[in-house]
Amino acid sequence: MSDCAEMEMPKYQCHKKVWALKIKNLESKENGSAVLTPEEAMYGPFILDKEYVNKHNPQVGGYYVVYEDHYVSYSPAEAFEAGYTKI
Repeated sequence: MSDCAEMEMPKYQCHKKVWALKIKNLESKENGSAVLTPEEAMYGPFILDKEYVNKHNPQVGGYYVVYEDHYVSYSPAEAFEAGYTKI
């Protein structure tokens, strides 16, 4: 076992600003894509391409996340809600 595994690693606090929508429903399509319906009623359903679905495995209740550099990701609800506050 390495010495690093026995020592506590440095801690970091997140200070990123992101855009996010909580996922109300996901409808899988035959081609591997999915239709995401957000919890927020003012936003309509939209398509997640097959690559996004395969890479991130989004789940109902989690968050569709877009970072300032336009990177698109997914976060489980527990992790997202523990790290972000709506501004």
